[in-house]
Amino acid sequence: MRSIRFNIFYFLATILLFFIEVMIATVLKNYFFIRAYLGDIIVVILLFTFVKSFFQIENVRLITGIFVFSCLIETAQHFKAADLLGFTPGSIPYIVVGNSFSWIDILCYAAGCLLLVAGDFIMKSFRRPN
Repeated sequence: MRSIRFNIFYFLATILLFFIEVMIATVLKNYFFIRAYLGDIIVVILLFTFVKSFFQIENVRLITGIFVFSCLIETAQHFKAADLLGFTPGSIPYIVVGNSFSWIDILCYAAGCLLLVAGDFIMKSFRRPN
């Protein structure tokens, strides 16, 4: 069951990850590996922390949903959805939807999701049973 509850830890993590993504997009934009790969790995973690800031939801279920969502966005890029929807190049909606499909991006999303699953597994292994 999902319930709404604000979590300051995840919210602060979201803000930090958002600023990291902005830095990657602006300051580190000339570093191809960081911009092209690390940014896509971090974005799924950003989505995870954002949702966890406001909702109590089982982690693996959320991670699965984020991966599916990411793949849907990437598929929309394949079909040039930003152009079809009439978004102006350079606008925030255009940037969010994107305009270039890449299988590598899907692998990066999967890597980010696997990091989240591993983190969840590690955190659960340190919790004491009730």
